[in-house]
Amino acid sequence: MQSLFHLAYHVTDLDEARRFYGGVLGCREGRSTETWVDFDFFGHQISLHLGQPFAVANTGKVGNHMVPMPHLGVILLKPDWLALAKRLKAAGTRFVLEPQVRFEGEPGEQWTMFFHDPSGNPIEVKGFTSWEAVYEH
Repeated sequence: MQSLFHLAYHVTDLDEARRFYGGVLGCREGRSTETWVDFDFFGHQISLHLGQPFAVANTGKVGNHMVPMPHLGVILLKPDWLALAKRLKAAGTRFVLEPQVRFEGEPGEQWTMFFHDPSGNPIEVKGFTSWEAVYEH
């Protein structure tokens, strides 16, 4: 069975969301109306609707850091992760958790970064050397 993941959530400004998701993250815009816009979020569909974003709190423990929960995210292969980290830094993105490697030399070694979209929605991007490494333990 093959599928695409779909997630819909609120943003406070569609033009600002277009600049961030389309311009900074490089996501292709899909359908839209005056109250929502779809994006191809790294192969998955997100629908951004005007409204009050969900409440978040730094209650998730990642290593020695507390990160925002809930959050959405994506997993990329390491070369794409590195390119996106460079793109986000060049855009002046303020990181909750700076791009870094976790579990170095261990099963599940991964690169991670956390940041917020302009409406405050937290996003995590992970990078792995292979798809098989995602579930290594």
